[in-house]
Amino acid sequence: MTTVGDDAPDFTASLVDGDIEPFRLDDRLGDEPVVLAFFPAAFSNTCTDEMEALRDEFDRGDCTLFGVSTDLPHALAAYRTQYELPFGLVGDPDHRAIEAYDVIEDFEHYGVETVAQRAVFVIDGDGVVTYRWLAEHSGQEPDYDALDEAVDEAADEAAA
Repeated sequence: MTTVGDDAPDFTASLVDGDIEPFRLDDRLGDEPVVLAFFPAAFSNTCTDEMEALRDEFDRGDCTLFGVSTDLPHALAAYRTQYELPFGLVGDPDHRAIEAYDVIEDFEHYGVETVAQRAVFVIDGDGVVTYRWLAEHSGQEPDYDALDEAVDEAADEAAA
């Protein structure tokens, strides 16, 4: 399981950020922290609440934020447009990201075998995980204040 202090596992997927293009995490690491916000399913209630909170209540100025789900890129493109999400979404239908971060959720009762567990990771410019949050129960959202703090700390370390 990926935890604080670990090197962030690299993975490839598809980025939905206006267009659909290849995504590799290592290519996105650099000067500012990267936040990976894993969520189970586009268009579901709690996931939409979380993505809207990240849009409206989370200060993205000091980081690069990506929402990550196992949804297909074209579904994520429609979702991103409908909810006016100003950050990229990463489509992980091959489960490379959720396996690398060990955030796999069984959703068989919904007719889908595997989705992303709701989780958030902050990765500093050196590629080290500095913050990890995992949902303990269905419908739980991250502590956005704690996430803001974690990003600020990672950004301050990069500036030092």
